[in-house]
Amino acid sequence: MSYRQDHISNFQTSASSGFENNLSTLSEQEVSSLFIKTLHNGMHGICFSLYEDGQKPGDIISEAQIIRRIGILKPYTKWIRSFSTTESNDHIPVIAKEHGLKTMVGAWLGKDLQKNDEEIENLIRLCREGYVDIAAVGNEVLYRNDISLEQLLTYIRYVKEQVPGITVGYVDAYYEFSRHPELVDICDVVLTNYYPFWEGTPFQDSLGHLHHMHQQTKDASKGKKIIVTETGWPSQGENTKSAVPGRLEAMLYFINVQMWAQQHDVDMFYFSSFDESWKVGSEGEVGAYWGLWDKNEQLKHL
Repeated sequence: MSYRQDHISNFQTSASSGFENNLSTLSEQEVSSLFIKTLHNGMHGICFSLYEDGQKPGDIISEAQIIRRIGILKPYTKWIRSFSTTESNDHIPVIAKEHGLKTMVGAWLGKDLQKNDEEIENLIRLCREGYVDIAAVGNEVLYRNDISLEQLLTYIRYVKEQVPGITVGYVDAYYEFSRHPELVDICDVVLTNYYPFWEGTPFQDSLGHLHHMHQQTKDASKGKKIIVTETGWPSQGENTKSAVPGRLEAMLYFINVQMWAQQHDVDMFYFSSFDESWKVGSEGEVGAYWGLWDKNEQLKHL
């Protein structure tokens, strides 16, 4: 997802924070082994990457491809998160449910209001057909400034009216919920993205920064449940200020945040499942390397 390289965080590195990287003394081989062990212990959830190399949004993707990728992820996760309900994305929650997984299903909202209506109606249909456990009405819409806050609230309100009994929320960066308490009021659950990398945080401070993000979200949440809908670290690509991609750093980050989520009893969706080359166009080279698996569906480890 496109993110906020220009966002200035008020996070201050502190050696006394208690969240500095606690795995720095391990050898690369030990990190790789711990990464595999952590993965096999299982995640709460993972963000589903739909597109193979050479594919992009707008392409029609076969159900066989989705079935294969869900099959790869199933042993390691309880939940699958999808981002859209059109252009083959509506098959993802159906197939996930057939594999016994729970689903967070997103309606992708943008500047095209006609497309937004299609996304919303498909989300409602999937809810009514029993394929949705949590409905996410929009993803980073306010960050991209695609629609107004009032338009967004109208969409959320409409979905809640149409699917009573379904948990409904909206996904955005943690600070948007501090800026817009109306979002917290209208949502059943706070769905938030934490990206120390995109805020230029050095890896050794990344876990402390993530914890700071979570504390800010808790302060804004008014006691509502918080679900981390995205966090991750790229294995390759350009630096963002002092944040450096790397396969070792990506494995360490995955281990660290899984331990943190367990310690703090936080439901977390990791971003992402597979590398997707099409993201180079919107995020630069680094955009193509957020997966735990590479573009050929091979698990990344040393």
